[in-house]
Amino acid sequence: MSTTLLAPETASKTSPTNRSLLEWDTAEFDRCFNRQPFLIRHNLCENPLFNVERLLQLAQDLPESDIEYNAGSLPINQDPNLTPRNGLSVADTVRRIKECKSWMVLKHVENDPAYGKVLDDCLAEVRTQSEAIAPGMMSAHAYIFLTSPGSITPYHMDPEHNFLLQVHGSKIVHMFDGNDPSIVSQEEFERFYGGRVRNMKLADENRSKSWVFDLQSGYGLHFPVTYPHFVQNCDEVSVSLSITFRTPDLDRRLGLHSINWSLRQRGWKPAPVGKHPLLDEAKYQYYRVARKLNMI
Repeated sequence: MSTTLLAPETASKTSPTNRSLLEWDTAEFDRCFNRQPFLIRHNLCENPLFNVERLLQLAQDLPESDIEYNAGSLPINQDPNLTPRNGLSVADTVRRIKECKSWMVLKHVENDPAYGKVLDDCLAEVRTQSEAIAPGMMSAHAYIFLTSPGSITPYHMDPEHNFLLQVHGSKIVHMFDGNDPSIVSQEEFERFYGGRVRNMKLADENRSKSWVFDLQSGYGLHFPVTYPHFVQNCDEVSVSLSITFRTPDLDRRLGLHSINWSLRQRGWKPAPVGKHPLLDEAKYQYYRVARKLNMI
């Protein structure tokens, strides 16, 4: 796959007329959802919930466990155990985000009623089309990313269906095909699900294999589940909203890779997921029972 820079104007502006927050090309959605990244549009840029002053209030109201922040000048292949802090408090990081060279994520912001309504309204629109492709929308969450100019989000992948909505500023997103075994091996999937390791290492020979999106304010990007990516913030403060959800099939994926991870830790060489369907079914049923009994 050759590198392609997709500017915002390539996103289709067509959508059913009753959409108030999100717009997309319905044919592209059907063709690409959870298979390939695609751009959409949104109407959140004027919403005062995403002003820095309001985000400061939100950050002060959230529990400490729902805030993650660090220095933003990081390499793409950052060791998560060595990620440097920025030396500031949460409040000072928000207040000084323009010059403090930091990266921050506010997690589970749906617990605030105002942000929860935005998430619900957005996903109600997504559900009208995603349900026929990946039924059973559940476990919806929202995350707000606040980043300084030039900040880097290191190479990693995520376990949910995700639309990243760029509200203020802009960023360059480099995304890789999570179905390509030369990019993500079975062992990496096992480590991700079973070992709960988020950050990954991007091999030099794979750097040219990404899609590259110039994500401007007013646009959003769909991230298929476990498609690795890294993000480069541009020259302004960036505010973006990530709306995520899971579906029952993702629990099966989690279970199978977790079991394989456990087997590999015991010295076995488990068969890749998908190679033996009956064996996969047995592993998943074991996983469900073991989880219910708090064995894993």
